[in-house]
Amino acid sequence: MKQYVGLDVSQDETHICVVDRDGNKLWEGSCESTPEGIGAAVKEHAPDAVKIGFESGHLSTWHWHGLNDMGLPAICIDAYHAHGVLRLQMNKTDKNDAHGIAQIMRCGWYKPVTIKSFENHESRALFRTRSNLVSMRTDVVNQIRGMLKTFGIIIKGI
Repeated sequence: MKQYVGLDVSQDETHICVVDRDGNKLWEGSCESTPEGIGAAVKEHAPDAVKIGFESGHLSTWHWHGLNDMGLPAICIDAYHAHGVLRLQMNKTDKNDAHGIAQIMRCGWYKPVTIKSFENHESRALFRTRSNLVSMRTDVVNQIRGMLKTFGIIIKGI
């Protein structure tokens, strides 16, 4: 029996909802927000999961890689697109969001997000950090030069 899983991820806790192909809720619960915690809960409560969906966010790269490494069919969906569907709910709670995401997975009303490799994220972080450090150095040099001008000390070409 096909099962569809919706995850509402937060920093400490992830709410999980499992539905069948007809949209009936099979299980609902929560677990620790780590790929291992989520993977264990999904393997226990949704062994026949064909799609596991969660919204894009700060933890989505880590979760996507972790769940896929465990052989689970994780799909990261565009949060803005999902918000359009989820805002139609009467009561907006984490549990209801997980249920809504499970229904989105079941119906196919989602826009998948391309998850980049950890290597790509690492190189981008290095470039961004270097750029920030160069900018900080320039700011400090300009502050020192400005303060010294008050005392008639003019420094050129640092």
